[in-house]
Amino acid sequence: MLPNTDELAEVLLDLAVPHQDIEEAVRLGRHVTNDPETLRILEKAVTDLVQDMGRIRGTTAVIPALPAPSTATARFFPLYVFVAALPHIRAHHRERGIPDEVSRHTLADVGRCVAWHRRWHGTGGLLIPEWLTLHFHGELYQLGRLQFQRSRVGARTGASIAAAELPHGPGDAALSLHIPDFMGPLTPQAVERSLALARAFFARHYPEETYSVATCSSWLLDPQLKRHLPADSNIVRFQERFHLVRPPTAPGGAATSELSATADDSGTSAVPEVPAVPDDMEPVRFVFGTTDVPLDRLPRRTVLQRAVLDHLREGGHWYVGRGWLEL
Repeated sequence: MLPNTDELAEVLLDLAVPHQDIEEAVRLGRHVTNDPETLRILEKAVTDLVQDMGRIRGTTAVIPALPAPSTATARFFPLYVFVAALPHIRAHHRERGIPDEVSRHTLADVGRCVAWHRRWHGTGGLLIPEWLTLHFHGELYQLGRLQFQRSRVGARTGASIAAAELPHGPGDAALSLHIPDFMGPLTPQAVERSLALARAFFARHYPEETYSVATCSSWLLDPQLKRHLPADSNIVRFQERFHLVRPPTAPGGAATSELSATADDSGTSAVPEVPAVPDDMEPVRFVFGTTDVPLDRLPRRTVLQRAVLDHLREGGHWYVGRGWLEL
């Protein structure tokens, strides 16, 4: 199921895997193909991943771990799963008429996750492989600066949309918007271009699905950022595109986003009030690339770095906010 040595290196290049990690990944790939039990686990993982290709599952799939997770082969094992699944997702893209450029940019997120693993752990591997199961199941696409996931409106967001008297509710089709790292500034022009690309892309390649709204769950939608950043900053202007979903009040009266990422918005039943749950390390993780360094030792070179740190130093908390916008 895996390409031979020469072909594997070329496939990894296509997936934007950093050059420094390709040689180790190719060498360890022989351990997978030469071990019957590892190969069995790989084949089962690929079968599960590509089952019902293109159907909206709504959740990420699980990539199984090898029995010895500390070994180098285990760290790279999810990478081999995606390499083996590559022909299946490419066939789906061809069936849907997905342009090669969109397919290539979407699947290049594999390389980003390899780079993240080395940034966090100093070794080769694949960070958060479950995230990539959306890409390899035809549910998520990179369109310009942003990524768009075929999804459904959840209960809380649906209530907010209904309050705006729009004809959308829980369970209706929606695009879940994601902001990948390593892709340059989040300028208004880049965001507008991505939204325009998304409107045209899904209307053409998924015409049976009508997407009129996009939703987003991110620390970038915490309203408190406006107190720390200039009004014309890219983050503030990005945030102002969205209708925030019922931001509650945290202890002390500070406005916060609705919920942390652990409180999912995928249900369709009655919506109870849920206290805001802090997620202080989420902005630290994305802004500084680590949560292992004491806050007082992190750099303060940019306005955003200072904003994240000063807010925490003052005793505040950061939250994952949720919002929606009309497409």
